[in-house]
Amino acid sequence: MKKRILIFAHYYAPDTASTGQILKDQAEGMLDAFDVTVICVVPSYGGTIEDQYKTRKYYFEELNGVKIIRVRVPEFTKTNKMSRIKNILAYFFGALGASCKAGKQDYVFTISQPPILGGLLGVLGKWQKHAKMIYCIQDFNPEQVMAVHYSDNKLILKAMMIADKFSCRHSDLVITVGRDLVETLKKRFKNKNVPKYTMINNWIDEKEVYPLPEDNEHVLEFKKKYRLENKFVIMYSGNIGLYYDLEKLIKVLKQFRKGYTLKGVYEEGPRTADGREVVFVFVGAGSVLDKLVMYTKRHHFENVIFIPYQSKADLIYSLNAGDVHWCVNAKGIKGVSCPSKAYGIMGVGKPIIGVLEEGSEVRMLIDEIGCGKCCEPGDYVGVADIIRWYIENADSGLEKEMGMKGRTYLEKNFTKDVSVGKYVEAILER
Repeated sequence: MKKRILIFAHYYAPDTASTGQILKDQAEGMLDAFDVTVICVVPSYGGTIEDQYKTRKYYFEELNGVKIIRVRVPEFTKTNKMSRIKNILAYFFGALGASCKAGKQDYVFTISQPPILGGLLGVLGKWQKHAKMIYCIQDFNPEQVMAVHYSDNKLILKAMMIADKFSCRHSDLVITVGRDLVETLKKRFKNKNVPKYTMINNWIDEKEVYPLPEDNEHVLEFKKKYRLENKFVIMYSGNIGLYYDLEKLIKVLKQFRKGYTLKGVYEEGPRTADGREVVFVFVGAGSVLDKLVMYTKRHHFENVIFIPYQSKADLIYSLNAGDVHWCVNAKGIKGVSCPSKAYGIMGVGKPIIGVLEEGSEVRMLIDEIGCGKCCEPGDYVGVADIIRWYIENADSGLEKEMGMKGRTYLEKNFTKDVSVGKYVEAILER
């Protein structure tokens, strides 16, 4: 008889949150070993909720063999702190109620989202179900909050730290997604009585996200729709939020602008050696998106394009439309968070502009594999130099070679089956 596992997911497919997609792969990949139940919010990552999910408190579904209990939450605005807090608290208390409806469980698996509350859900679920608890830390909080100065209230930050250390202590196993995150876990406990832990990298489904030829009809359709034909596309794809220093990075693009300066002087903008115009594309949404849009309008950028989130089915086409991709974190995020977008970039065989701290997991991977060029967060001269290098070498084949190194490495180390197999093995060993 298969063991039963309850997953607190916060977001889950069809939501486009990266953790939701990872947990979908994980839940479905564990079905041979476990009977899987997921507790998550109704689809609402963008802040709005469809009418079909507004009439009941809980919705019971099944998706590809996974049982799902969806919790109704209030709509929210990502730029409004209070609306986000209300949304998160509604999930927390709703998930506790939903867990009563999930029956007996052998394991409770939770992630570090929402911040702090994800871990506490796991502890409460463990006690309620008399089960073993697996705590997967994708992001350390309050360290992440402190890194971006989302809150400087020392009392709140101290309470958050006490709460999350409590969750770690009561876990039967802590899983982190990077070597630098392991060091943060040890540092929290001053290398004494550190909870049992292991490290498993995130992944991409290599059968769903892979390199496509430049003349693929769907990639061409995407490029035509957003006026990217015959352009050299430098793309950022993902959450346009607080943890990526995007408000300052976009100022670097003034050096590569096509459009009018504030003095009314028109600048043609850079081109590659083979004549392609350089454009910067941001695909996604988030709390700083409006600020980026306003900045580019105020400074009359004509070669910066904003595109909405793409469905999971279309992600392969949007990622393949980029020639080079950003993978960035703000300063202070080392050991705190691991940008999983790197795996999608490697999946489509594209080179990376890494604005990442030395010693962080993804920076180490990029350097070890040779699939991109990196500099430190805050080194805006270095960022410009990397952009310039890619532009100058766009027709040399070097960037394509770098991108394929990432794909080759991913196929050997970060496939869905390999990574999910590591989770199954680690959980069953508890």
